[in-house]
Amino acid sequence: MPSSAPLRVLALCLGNICRSPVAEALLRRELAAAGVEAVVDSAGTGDWHVGRPADPRSIDVARRHGLRLSGKARQLIRRDFADHDIILAMDSQNAAEARALAGSPGAAARVRLLRDFDPLAPGADVPDPYLGGKEGSESMFEMLERSARAFAEQAAKPEAGAQADPI
Repeated sequence: MPSSAPLRVLALCLGNICRSPVAEALLRRELAAAGVEAVVDSAGTGDWHVGRPADPRSIDVARRHGLRLSGKARQLIRRDFADHDIILAMDSQNAAEARALAGSPGAAARVRLLRDFDPLAPGADVPDPYLGGKEGSESMFEMLERSARAFAEQAAKPEAGAQADPI
């Protein structure tokens, strides 16, 4: 997608240690593979894990698929709506909390579910694997990978439009 500015994407989940760090890494990889210049970050709606690394199960599933998670958890702030073109929430509860924080209808409109782009389950939530085992992390990874790839393919289309409303 030719543009003077990169697409700015934020992956959002509850604590920013399980789903959104993996989504961040996958979105970065898939957008680059699709030729979309992008800056990708992640955050959580809650503050429980601020400053901590990703959950070991998320680090492990990412590593097994050739990705490295190196960021630290942070909480979503109102400034994120100005700093990102789109905020991709992992579930409807986090999307609702983000929209409530947005401060304006235009900012709230930047929030979408990542699985809105999942060809197998558009609009579905990515279940939180925090209380689950290794299988939940692998299932989460598959949903995120499929959704990130479809998002990147759509973002790469010339008709995707202006950076402020990329999808």
